[in-house]
This record gives sequence, structure tokens and C-alpha cells, in this order.
Amino acid sequence: MSRNDQGISTPILILIVAVVLAALVAVFVFREHHAVSPPLAAGAGHPALNAEQKAYLASLVFSDLHMSAAANFLGDTVTYLDGTVTNTGGKLVRRLDVELNFVDTLNQVVLRETAHPVADRATPLPAGETHTFRVTFEHMPMDWNQAPPSAKAVYVEF
Repeated sequence: MSRNDQGISTPILILIVAVVLAALVAVFVFREHHAVSPPLAAGAGHPALNAEQKAYLASLVFSDLHMSAAANFLGDTVTYLDGTVTNTGGKLVRRLDVELNFVDTLNQVVLRETAHPVADRATPLPAGETHTFRVTFEHMPMDWNQAPPSAKAVYVEF
């Protein structure tokens, strides 16, 4: 075995570097997976809607929903949902949560996700304006029918 200037053998040095790199990649993949669009239980992460908020949900219209896919740097397929949301009401929307339901060929829900096309840190959605959004999915169910999901506004803040 060859040794470097500090007395560590080259194969051991290579093994240490490989383990550190693998740990860094694992942390990155774990963070990206959980930051993409984690599923939330209904009502999780925000207070209950008041009557005004419930009535306003009908003023948020989703359109132009379409799916696409691409390979990431690891060779896995990442699926994207692109769409638009229009605020047809009279209030400035600062946060919007939407429930996305993917179905199979029998119209049974195989994946339910909550997305945030208008989030607290994003630019608010003014009355009468349209906002484009993209949601990323790392893993789609095998029995998904390949169609865009149904989109339903479930939470709004003004």
C-alpha cells in the first residue's frame, strides 16, 4: 500500500472521501425530496377557515393544468405540474393552498398532495390577476392515469 505524506494509505483516503461525498449527496437528496411538495393532512399547518375565507375559495380558478417530465441529475424522472390560478374576487391573496388529486383509470384517487401556488414569502395575487405556478413530484404512483390532477382551493389568506 502506498502512503501519503501524513502516513494514511491511499485506499483508506479514497474510502473516507467517498463516504463523506455519499453523506453529502444523501443529505441533499433528503432535503430536496421533503422541500418539493410534502403532503399535508387536511387542515394541517394553518387555522380553520372563517366564513369569508370559505366563500372566497370559489373566486380562485385553476386553468391550463398540464403535466411534463424530465430526468434529474441522478437519472430519476421528475414530474411537473404547470398551471395558472386566477383571482376573480376582490381581495389580495397572500397565501393559497390547493389540493391536487391524481386518479387511476377507474377514477380512484391514487395520490393527494397539497401545493402552495401563492405562499407567504411569494408575491401576493392581486384581485383580477393570474399567476402561473409549478409543482414538482419526485415519485408518481404506477397506476396514475397520466392526466393532470383535479385542483381545489382549500385554504386562503388575505
